[in-house]
Amino acid sequence: QVQLVESGGGLVQTGGSLRLSCAASGRTFSYGYIGWFRQAPGKEREFVGLVTRSGGSTSYSDSVKGRFTISRDNAKNTVHLQMMSLKPEDTAVYYCAAGIRYSRARDAYDYWGQGTQVTVSS
Repeated sequence: QVQLVESGGGLVQTGGSLRLSCAASGRTFSYGYIGWFRQAPGKEREFVGLVTRSGGSTSYSDSVKGRFTISRDNAKNTVHLQMMSLKPEDTAVYYCAAGIRYSRARDAYDYWGQGTQVTVSS
């Protein structure tokens, strides 16, 4: 079992920044790949980015590449999603998820957090 708790969401103006955190507990060593996803109202949950167990490799969707950065602190079992140059279309509930392989697919992840709301005003 892995427990994930997101934090750091909120309301920000266009062009602003936010940093989300994902605190993990439980069998974090076994489920080392952390993905970030988001879901806007009326839309499917979409891939945002992922980080490998070591933190040495990341991958991002085209829509956030160059604006979002994922990092992890394994000593604290925490993964961060730094979001910059935010746009109204980034408004969504953001989720972190834990899995055992490198994948952008939702069904590759076995454990999910409860989500944190990010709202970008125009």
